[in-house]
Amino acid sequence: MSINYREITKEGIWTNNVVFSQMLALCPLLAVTGTATNGLGMGIATIAVLVTSGLSISLLRNVVAQEVRIPSYVLIIATIVTLVDMSMNAWMHELYKVLGLFIPLIVTNCAILGRAESFASKNTVAASVYDGLMMGLGFTMVLVLLGAAREILGSGTLFANAALLLGESFAFMEITIIPEYKGFLLFVLPPGGFIALGFIIAGKNALDKYLKNRAERVVEQSGTDDEVGLAGY
Repeated sequence: MSINYREITKEGIWTNNVVFSQMLALCPLLAVTGTATNGLGMGIATIAVLVTSGLSISLLRNVVAQEVRIPSYVLIIATIVTLVDMSMNAWMHELYKVLGLFIPLIVTNCAILGRAESFASKNTVAASVYDGLMMGLGFTMVLVLLGAAREILGSGTLFANAALLLGESFAFMEITIIPEYKGFLLFVLPPGGFIALGFIIAGKNALDKYLKNRAERVVEQSGTDDEVGLAGY
């Protein structure tokens, strides 16, 4: 069976996005996106889990009995999340303290178990790793986008404390968008996360509708041109 990597990319980033289409992982999404930096950190951790779990489960798909596959997948994912949690504690300790409990809670992210069951357990290692990467990038995109929107509206900055949380090499990302801005407290708090996410999803749906209508108009115009050409012939 041939693997369509272009379709995997499109699904992971856009059409089957963890948040936009599946509406999963909303708890960590809304909890950690007070800033774009926090969203990026959570996204990196989730990508690591998705890629590694896809790799592991694809390798073991012919070894694990069907009757115990779900408990086995949960155990594999829990082991990977524990390793990611310990790694972040060791090498990204400041970010680890900010994200706190939400790193171990990646285990309960239904999107990870869902990809393990629907894709990694049925496809090759390369395809499973790529699928995990694309799903993780799609989720990270929403995390950073939501975090950026809330941070800009809430405090007028972008990627605040990136050097402290991610390392000195990320210092260039720290930007003050609105100098001397006093902030809009609502967007720093959880209700602001719901509001911002609602506008982002509405914008995505509006864009999808626009692109669909434009594609239909192109098809209709093409059909009309063909009919005119045949009539002239």
